[in-house]
Amino acid sequence: MINITIEKRVANCYPFFLYFCQMETSEIYGIQPTLEALKSKQTIEKIFVQKNIQNDGLKEIQSIAKDNNIQLSYVPIEKLNKLSKNENHQGVFAKISPIAYVGIEELLESTLAKKENPFFIILDELTDVRNVGAIIRTAECTGVDGIITLKQGGAAINEQTVKTSTGAIFNIPICKVDHIKDALFYMDSYNIQTIAASEKTDQKIYDVNLKKASALIMGSEGKGVSKSALKMAKVKAKLPMLGSTSSLNVSVACGAILYEMVRQRIN
Repeated sequence: MINITIEKRVANCYPFFLYFCQMETSEIYGIQPTLEALKSKQTIEKIFVQKNIQNDGLKEIQSIAKDNNIQLSYVPIEKLNKLSKNENHQGVFAKISPIAYVGIEELLESTLAKKENPFFIILDELTDVRNVGAIIRTAECTGVDGIITLKQGGAAINEQTVKTSTGAIFNIPICKVDHIKDALFYMDSYNIQTIAASEKTDQKIYDVNLKKASALIMGSEGKGVSKSALKMAKVKAKLPMLGSTSSLNVSVACGAILYEMVRQRIN
């Protein structure tokens, strides 16, 4: 008999956001529960599979995951034992996202149907979930119309992201793409200005027209916007740095730029 256990954790939100935090994040282990989650189209963030073992159930899980571009990570049994707290994981452990994602075409079509000059944020390989949560919080407060991030290579959307966003994540569409260039191609096709936040330019953000339909690209904590995204971006802009410190935290920098967008649009 297979022992099936599903552990659910509710995000630890502030009291006035409890209404938005009824959605739970789940960690699932065992072959049959994971297959059922995949077949029912649950939004799975990542699947951990034990190294060096194979059976029909694990092969089916891996096949479905690859067909749906779900991240697979092959790990030793010790890692799975730790994730599942030594329960009977059968060589597989999955993390289900606390939110549902929208497709990029759906996001752009639905937004442009309601709004002439939307504003989006593209997160280029950010890895810190707290930075992502803080950006989502500020984005929602400033009227951003959607966040675009990577399916793989970026921070997971998990309970820590929900907590840091203080529930704002439930009020703004989140989209995942295979590659940042995919998002930039879509932006170009919809005539949306793409702006890379980068120190590798002389142009200040205050000189950029943020009243236009725009997508702001924020780069990773260590490397900034990737070379390929910098090359494709229509505009490069920076915040002036007047002290001896060379850079801002990415979520702080994003907030400063978003409030310049608000200032321009209010005026």
